[in-house]
Amino acid sequence: MSATLELTKQLISRKSLTPLDEGCIDIIGTRLAPMDFNLEKMRHGEVDNLYARRGDASPIVCFAGHTDVVPTGPVAKWDSDPFTPTVRDGMLYGRGTADMKGSIAAFVSATERFVAAHPKHKGSIALLLTSDEEGIAVDGTVRVVEALKERKEFLDYCIVGEPTAVAKIGDTIKNGRRGSLSATLIVKGVQGHIAYPHLVKNPIHKAAPAIAELAATEWDKGNEYFPPTSWQISNIHGGTGATNVVPGTVEIQFNFRHSTASTVDSLKQRIHAVLDKHGLEYDMQWENSSGKPYLTPRGDLVEAVADAIKQVTGIDTELSTSGGTSDGRFIADICKQVLEVGPVNATIHKLNECVSVNDLEALSEIYYLTLVKLLAK
Repeated sequence: MSATLELTKQLISRKSLTPLDEGCIDIIGTRLAPMDFNLEKMRHGEVDNLYARRGDASPIVCFAGHTDVVPTGPVAKWDSDPFTPTVRDGMLYGRGTADMKGSIAAFVSATERFVAAHPKHKGSIALLLTSDEEGIAVDGTVRVVEALKERKEFLDYCIVGEPTAVAKIGDTIKNGRRGSLSATLIVKGVQGHIAYPHLVKNPIHKAAPAIAELAATEWDKGNEYFPPTSWQISNIHGGTGATNVVPGTVEIQFNFRHSTASTVDSLKQRIHAVLDKHGLEYDMQWENSSGKPYLTPRGDLVEAVADAIKQVTGIDTELSTSGGTSDGRFIADICKQVLEVGPVNATIHKLNECVSVNDLEALSEIYYLTLVKLLAK
């Protein structure tokens, strides 16, 4: 059994449902310690975090990932127990195989090979791990980044092991992600009997023209790497439950997925301008931004990873900023070059999540060659 596959199996066997780590970080620590990594555990609430670093010089190449996994869904519908790693027909099955315990195992095996071959490499290698990525992500990577930022420890390159490939390992990597901004809007009216419209003010009717304008608004045109910003309503709640009562309020929850062509402040200002133009009486509660957009243009890291993928797979990788958020949004605050590079994402969060055993080896080789290109003397 390869080092990557063996370690992936060990991690899958730990039932680390978010935000629990269930000892995964300790397993990783036992592999890193013999390579003279300094292991710094940072626990916040129920969340276990680890920042491990080998070396004290620049450049710093950091691998980042999460040990927590999403719930399994009905276990009886899995073909094998989700926390009993099982290989069938060249595929490794288990919760977290692709998202993202396989990537973490590949980080470690690649690092072990690199340190053995280049014990006096230049710069530093780091790992940043958390058990709070699949959940609300308030005590995980963001906390580690805050600590590093406070002591002015900035990263030069970071590879996040999120599953990015579409059909084949290496076909797609993420060089950025859209930002996410959510809010709850409460439009106020006057409640009353539906048969006396002159005595009521229907907040649903009042809000409708503003909603139509917001839905038709072009927020920006996007740019070379990002699609245009999107505004979407996710929930509308109004009414008392009775069919003969006009409600006093209507609650509207919405979300922006925005590119670097728009800022959080500009989007907020434009929303308020439309609501004010329509003369609405309202309250607005903006949630803390769940992620600023980030972008890594072509440069040293993109070139190193793309060359490694080409060497291992023969594929010319595609850069993409599609999909949801990742912890890259936090790491970008202390690192100018952040990429997400990982296995095929076809089964993530699904029943019978799996990853190709061969892909695990290819991914480890991609990480290894990237280290060679960036840190070998």
